[in-house]
Amino acid sequence: MASTDFKDYYAILGVGKTAGAEEIKKAFRKLALKYHPDRNPGDKAAEARFKEVSEAYEVLSDPEKRQKYDQFGQYWRQAGSQPGGGFGRSPVDFGGFDFGRYGSFEEFINDLLGGLGGNTNTRTRTYRSTNGRSTYQSPGGFGTGFNTTTQSTGGDREATIRLTFTEAFRGIQKRLNVGSEIIDVRIPPGAKPGSRVRVRGKGNMSAYSQQRGDLYLNVDLEPHNFFAFDGDNLVCEVPITPDEAVLGADIQVPTPDGLVTMKVPAGIRGGQTLRLRGKGWVSLKGGRTDQLVKIAIATPPNPTSVEREYYEKIRKSRTYNPRQHLKTVHL
Repeated sequence: MASTDFKDYYAILGVGKTAGAEEIKKAFRKLALKYHPDRNPGDKAAEARFKEVSEAYEVLSDPEKRQKYDQFGQYWRQAGSQPGGGFGRSPVDFGGFDFGRYGSFEEFINDLLGGLGGNTNTRTRTYRSTNGRSTYQSPGGFGTGFNTTTQSTGGDREATIRLTFTEAFRGIQKRLNVGSEIIDVRIPPGAKPGSRVRVRGKGNMSAYSQQRGDLYLNVDLEPHNFFAFDGDNLVCEVPITPDEAVLGADIQVPTPDGLVTMKVPAGIRGGQTLRLRGKGWVSLKGGRTDQLVKIAIATPPNPTSVEREYYEKIRKSRTYNPRQHLKTVHL
């Protein structure tokens, strides 16, 4: 390589000259993934950039080559022992790689270099919107409820989509106004706070690659007057009367599917929780989570004369003292 053809490998990878091996590895991983020919079919500029990035990584990832490069600069090859001064194949062979077995490029990144900086536990579901391939991730605009997007790397951007419990539970198609563009996206059933919907190719145009990034929609739910989340399960609070608590009862409880009958055991205490299996939220694994029913004992605010009479009789004949154990409490 002639001295006029000198390449700044640090600049190519976007790292400083004091960068450590892990930082160089992360930078290479990001750029190699971005410019790999399988992701940019027919793009000669991307292919050339990929080869350049691979060349830079081959030198900077090899301590001996890097030391010569740092010491001799543009003449480092002449100082080396590599015959011909040429490079062989890239240190990471991407040729013929089957990207189709990955749900997202994030998964491929983690598999490529041992999961550096990635979250290998992210659960992903892929589906199609009317404007192309989208990815639904679970651990989270569309006309109203769509907040201003924020720019991130590579032309990607994020926004918050606010849904009602009904929309999130059943799934819904929403219309976004993205700048001057209107797109329709299908939100699959089971979205909840912390879920993310990825819409491919609907981000901003990258000034560097001249390609559009992705749009990430972070799901937020409007509060519900009865249901809330407890992890993956739904939770609610149901009041019962004192006699139902003492004697037990069959009561009706609202679920996302409508009212169901639940058995309250005799002697239940306020604050205890009963479980309705399979009546909770839509699960990413299929099926439904559980609904947890917290019991609250409600006394009548305005008892009738008959009710008061019977409560008086109960008080006079009661033998149970729930505060008996407090007599021994002291500092």
